[in-house]
Amino acid sequence: WATISYAIQRVPDGSTILVRPGTYTGRVDLRGRFASGVVVRAEVPYQARLRNHGTVVTCFYGQGITLQGFDVAHDGPGAGALVIQIQDLLGEPGGDDRVSRIVLRDNVLHDSFDNDILKINNGASQVTVVGNVFYNQSGTDEHVDVNSVTDVVLQDNVFFNDFAGSARTNGNDTSHYVVIKDSNGADDTNLGSERITVRRNVFLNWEGSDGSYFVLVGEDGNPFFEARDVLVESNLFLGNAANVQRAPFGVKGGRDVTFRNNTVSGDLPSFAYAMRLNREGSNLANANVVVANNVWSDATGTMGADGRGSGDDFSDTPPADTSSFLLWSNVYWNGGAAIPTSAAELVNPEDDAARTIGDPLLPAVTGVVLPRWVPATGQFADGSKRIRRAFRRLVKRFAVPAAGGAA
Repeated sequence: WATISYAIQRVPDGSTILVRPGTYTGRVDLRGRFASGVVVRAEVPYQARLRNHGTVVTCFYGQGITLQGFDVAHDGPGAGALVIQIQDLLGEPGGDDRVSRIVLRDNVLHDSFDNDILKINNGASQVTVVGNVFYNQSGTDEHVDVNSVTDVVLQDNVFFNDFAGSARTNGNDTSHYVVIKDSNGADDTNLGSERITVRRNVFLNWEGSDGSYFVLVGEDGNPFFEARDVLVESNLFLGNAANVQRAPFGVKGGRDVTFRNNTVSGDLPSFAYAMRLNREGSNLANANVVVANNVWSDATGTMGADGRGSGDDFSDTPPADTSSFLLWSNVYWNGGAAIPTSAAELVNPEDDAARTIGDPLLPAVTGVVLPRWVPATGQFADGSKRIRRAFRRLVKRFAVPAAGGAA
């Protein structure tokens, strides 16, 4: 068959569709209901290129579908919005019969010229995004927009930007790498995204706006909790770029949000080195935010300084904007300088009764090689031939503390 869209509607449940190397132009529509599941896989990893001058891959009527091993991007400037969109149009959005059990695995997802790289929205459920590389969204949008959905897992991915590597101009205007929210309120059966996990990812090379985050929960100022039961754990956040960000992590109108076992390392010029917990518009006050067992390590001694003359800053947390929080058993290191604290903020290191202040002996965040895909060589820029290898190189190089340190 010539196209994935044609093939997937003609195979029995349990099939694997192999896609030979080459460039496939036009929209790929993943549809069909498969109880056991169908896998659509590039025969040679990353050598089957999916391109379109609009949305490249859609999944609006699918259940039990895996897309694996592709290179997916817009075809160039002027393309229409979104690279991949997964949303529920099976009956009432978010209802009992919905788009679900969708997996994106081991893909190179990059270079949107309009809006997000991946949008998961409008009632979709049970979506797993595992082992992919993301880079270069467009404008005030994200790598991944998790929006009014349930049971989504983002795991073992690498998120970065490298606009120059794609011969694009970095306008320092792009938004978060991951946002978890609900923009459409009661337009589907979900009121707020729920049960969202962001686990074991690597975030690095910030080239976005100074008002954006690696990971943000809530954004649109709605008068309900925009996300509930959110777990952000065991991620690596690297401050290897000179561009200023708002903070690596933020919550705006979220409930039952846990940020644990993460490592934040490097200079990371920002307005707050750890977090921002606040409200926008009609947001409810954040509730039950747990921040535990993390390592924050800025060996340069400029924790939370934006490089524009501001002082160090641990958190931006207006007291009226969060009703309940727990800070517990974290490691804090500011290159031997004082850990920043402020009586004007709700959350300070002193609130952590089990805190450890000392050098975790993490490797210096220098000499970072971005794992962008180089088709001409058939490997990533760091020499890896597979995404998993590039992921492991970053983790082994920057996340392993030496023995005897505070970690």
